[in-house]
Amino acid sequence: MTEPRQEKFLLIYGERVMKTNLRNRRLTESEQEFCEYFAWCGDACRAAASAGYEEPKKSGAHLLCRNDIRKRIDAICETMIKSSRMRACLGYEKLALGGIADAVKLMYIENPSEEDLTRLDLFNVSEIKRPKDGAMEIKFFDRLKALEKLGELNEGETAKAATLFEALQNSTKALERADGDE
Repeated sequence: MTEPRQEKFLLIYGERVMKTNLRNRRLTESEQEFCEYFAWCGDACRAAASAGYEEPKKSGAHLLCRNDIRKRIDAICETMIKSSRMRACLGYEKLALGGIADAVKLMYIENPSEEDLTRLDLFNVSEIKRPKDGAMEIKFFDRLKALEKLGELNEGETAKAATLFEALQNSTKALERADGDE
């Protein structure tokens, strides 16, 4: 005799909401949009409204109760964090190792047009001044600070890799001891 299936309910915004665990089901386009908006803003009501749901407060609460939705939001958030970290690393690398040739070109252009300026790579430039005497003063970002920040970001990744490596070593040693005991 099989037992009756028990439904799990949550109380959200004063309403009883069934907690669902849908497997092997693809998210609809509006559910996917909800996940993306929620990962960005963290507000279920606003995310549901942006995704086009009729009753955003109720729909947002219902959607957050679903495991597949929460997993998708977690995956999006993780991707956003990795992407931000990668962009930061690339930016620091460009500041630390980037060239200054275009900044030097700028010094020799009398009256640069907007088109001239858009073609120049001035990423490393922090400040440009033109004193009254007609000269041009260009300041660059501190390359050493950029290298330090790049090193700090990479240290975090190295520490994570070292911890994983230590865990693998300990597992191997434990297996070797277990094999030796048999």
